[in-house]
Amino acid sequence: MKRLRHKGRVRTKTVKKASRLIIERFYSRLTRDFHTNKKVCADIACINSKRLRNKIAGYVTHLMKRFEKGPVRGISVKLQEEERERRDNYTPEVSVYDTLSIELCPITQEMLQSMLSSIGNLPELPTSLLLLAWLGTKLQILLDHER
Repeated sequence: MKRLRHKGRVRTKTVKKASRLIIERFYSRLTRDFHTNKKVCADIACINSKRLRNKIAGYVTHLMKRFEKGPVRGISVKLQEEERERRDNYTPEVSVYDTLSIELCPITQEMLQSMLSSIGNLPELPTSLLLLAWLGTKLQILLDHER
């Protein structure tokens, strides 16, 4: 078993807090590129040493890459919240549950009618509803709904 020569580094609380603050306030100016983020950090923040600036820029870059995959815990970005609200409030113009546009051949209609008529006395339902009931294997829900 080989021993690793370089051990991992621990990020200090200072680096993490500064990075989160920079991302929350200047999200639109940051990218996935370390060198760009390093210049942005130098412009917007008064960081005492070059080494600390590089650590902060590296963690900012790491967090920006994580942002692409999904929300990051501990950071609330207005753009991220607006995007989440937009996704939650989205209603499509045409519903996928629109049953009026389903057209069936006469053989399929007869098959559905015969299957459902063998279950019991059902009122005449549109064939599209019968197809949805049959395809979803939710016949019990359909029967309970009519009671």
